[in-house]
Amino acid sequence: MSPVVRRIIYVISYELIAILLTTLGLVVLGFGGDSSGIVAVAASTIAVVWNFIWTTLFEAWEERQESQTRTLPRRIVYAIGFEGGLVLWLLPIVAWILQVSLLQAFSLEVGLLAFFLVYTFVYAWLFDKVLPPVRQERTSRVN
Repeated sequence: MSPVVRRIIYVISYELIAILLTTLGLVVLGFGGDSSGIVAVAASTIAVVWNFIWTTLFEAWEERQESQTRTLPRRIVYAIGFEGGLVLWLLPIVAWILQVSLLQAFSLEVGLLAFFLVYTFVYAWLFDKVLPPVRQERTSRVN
């Protein structure tokens, strides 16, 4: 499977599950189903673009490393980088859609961040088990 197809499968399946979980979580917290669903879809739309960009950058960096093994610290860095970037994009959007202050939106984002840090880590680990990344052999250049 090509790396691009693998990334597309990763992003689509990740986001479909995320939309469901975000909508349910916001409804449980007392927000209306309509606004909860809108936040989930808006967050997913932004996350699809960010996920593709972040995963592409991360895997490009990973290919340049001596060891390409996805260790626990490497997975933690991946999850923190993804979620941190996503929070920056989503904070004003969540505040606007849910009609809450930036501080209230930040509180919601902190809760979502805690959940999604774990979700991202577990999802990426399971995804790699089901569809392992294909590594190309490094060739050394002889001048």
